Amino acid sequence: QVQLVESGGGLVQPGGSLRLSCAASGFPSDYSIGWLRQAPGKEREGVSCISSSDGTTYYAESVKGRFTISRDNAKNTVYLQMASLKPEDTATYSCNTLYLGGNYWGQGTQVTVSS
Repeated sequence: QVQLVESGGGLVQPGGSLRLSCAASGFPSDYSIGWLRQAPGKEREGVSCISSSDGTTYYAESVKGRFTISRDNAKNTVYLQMASLKPEDTATYSCNTLYLGGNYWGQGTQVTVSS
């Protein structure tokens, strides 16, 4: 059974940092995993992903230079280190993977950037 469980969200002041975790189970640890976010009243957008084959990373323009994605295959966990957070980063962040024709999501973790 494929499961993705996010953690690490919270309330942070502008300019602060958070590290989100996505603990995965039920599929090989080297599959590609992405982070997406959705703010109230806005469409879901891709934030970052890390490939399965060679660890290649992708970042949305809005987070380049501020967010870093990484993975620990031994723990089957993908991290999203977020720095220099802005109020516009406020959203529910979810991790996602495509595995054997299925599209799997975690429950999401809320990130609120506010003073």
